[in-house]
Amino acid sequence: MSDSAGHSDSRIPDRRACVLRYLLDDWAEKTPDKPYVVFENGDSWTYSELRHRVIAIAAGLQKLGVKQGDHVAVWLPGGREGLLAFYAINYLGAVFVSFNTAYRGMILEHVLRNSDATLLIAHAGLIDRLTDIDAANVTTVAVVGDATAGVSALGRFTTLDFNAITGTEADLAPLARPIEPWDNQSIIYTSGTTGPSKGVLSSYCHLYTNAGPDSWPMVTGEDRILVNMPIYHIGGSGIPFVMLARGGSIALMESFSTDRFWDFVRATDCTAMFLLGVLATFLMKAPASPHDREHSIRTAFMVPLTDAAGPFHDRFGIDVYTIFNMTEISSPIVSEPNPTRAGTCGKVRPGAEVRLVDGNDCEVPIGAVGEMLVRTDRPWAMNSGYHKNPEATATAWRNGWFHTGDAFRRDAEGYFYFVDRVKDAIRRRGENISSFEVESEIIAHPHVREAAVIGVPSEYSEDDVMAVIACIPGQTIDCAALIAFLEPRMSYFMIPRYIRILEELPKTASAKVQKAGLRADGITHDTWDRDKAGIRLRREKL
Repeated sequence: MSDSAGHSDSRIPDRRACVLRYLLDDWAEKTPDKPYVVFENGDSWTYSELRHRVIAIAAGLQKLGVKQGDHVAVWLPGGREGLLAFYAINYLGAVFVSFNTAYRGMILEHVLRNSDATLLIAHAGLIDRLTDIDAANVTTVAVVGDATAGVSALGRFTTLDFNAITGTEADLAPLARPIEPWDNQSIIYTSGTTGPSKGVLSSYCHLYTNAGPDSWPMVTGEDRILVNMPIYHIGGSGIPFVMLARGGSIALMESFSTDRFWDFVRATDCTAMFLLGVLATFLMKAPASPHDREHSIRTAFMVPLTDAAGPFHDRFGIDVYTIFNMTEISSPIVSEPNPTRAGTCGKVRPGAEVRLVDGNDCEVPIGAVGEMLVRTDRPWAMNSGYHKNPEATATAWRNGWFHTGDAFRRDAEGYFYFVDRVKDAIRRRGENISSFEVESEIIAHPHVREAAVIGVPSEYSEDDVMAVIACIPGQTIDCAALIAFLEPRMSYFMIPRYIRILEELPKTASAKVQKAGLRADGITHDTWDRDKAGIRLRREKL
């Protein structure tokens, strides 16, 4: 069992309630035979077995020289090894540093050098990308998978098989001091869409608050939540941790698949799940089945909330919630079950404060669009800045509030509505356009599987609107017919001029559309142009 908390601030949880090492020790003692994680193939680990596996790796890491406070880089997708590496690193009081498996080249070099890690745990399928990387701080690579694969890329590193990192509890040296709620638990790198990826410093208290009992009271220790995000994403690391904090369990889905999704749910007895809005759309657009309600899921978090939320609840019998969150904050906006206000993210949860402001941090009126700023009552409940990036930290935290970079509006009843990333907003002939709102209307078309809306340069200055879409397999889209579908649904100035159709939109491994690449492509030879097609839009006259 852990020591006492060592602090008197009632706003900060006791270390036994939010520090991974003590949580794992306590639950393994209290509920040794309760399953913590179940896998698609039917395997499962109890709390006792999880602790045994974590301590074996932690002892092995200690033999390699990993100490409390050290940074250990992890370059893995979702899966068993990623979860064990995460927990073993934290069991030592070291810092779990994770980044996207899609990284290569300069961005990979940047995050490795920024990480300050000397040890990298990497998947065998990725290590050939290290050939030309200059990251002198990394001296050792532990390979998950076939340790001989790509070994020529690792000539300048000490290499070992991840499975060889092992020891016993008796081998563990004691901690130099207790691990505290405010200690850094992880560094998770942002997507880097506005510049080089930034390493978000997260304390144990931050990750605990992010989706813990205070922020997500609708999930309890009796729940088993489906995890389908990679370990380097806040949804893939934060959710397993906060279920550990509850004494609950998770079902680990290593990659999302519409076809096998419900079979996985039934096989693992999940009761809750987190779904990106696009994944919910995929499930809704799959053929209806008489077995649609034959499952154990009671609660779903849909982010962002789409028009499919009501039909999703009706079809699958699941209570739908939505939230607004990002790696740096801790779920400040949470909805009631099955919200009926189209596009809402919910209201401010207890313990959080939110403002919408203009470019000078001055509050905007109700109904106006402004950037969302956040702070919390609980110390350490949000990010501790960006690692080795004081300029970005100061900019984000100016005037004592964290600046999200997201544009919102708020109604008179206190509901918040996401408008766009500030950087993704499109301006066409004096009108500000939300790419998110245009995408939502396009996805409402029954043949559209996913959509990304971007601004492209216009010959008349400012932007024209371009939609890049992918169809449901087996379906096609007539561009002129899509324009006719959109005309009664949105303002004329929001309707795309350009439409490009792809088999699949380019995405990161965390399922976010890579708009930067689409913008770089611009107007391609296969892009349809509404103006050249001679289609004129109807305009309502007052």
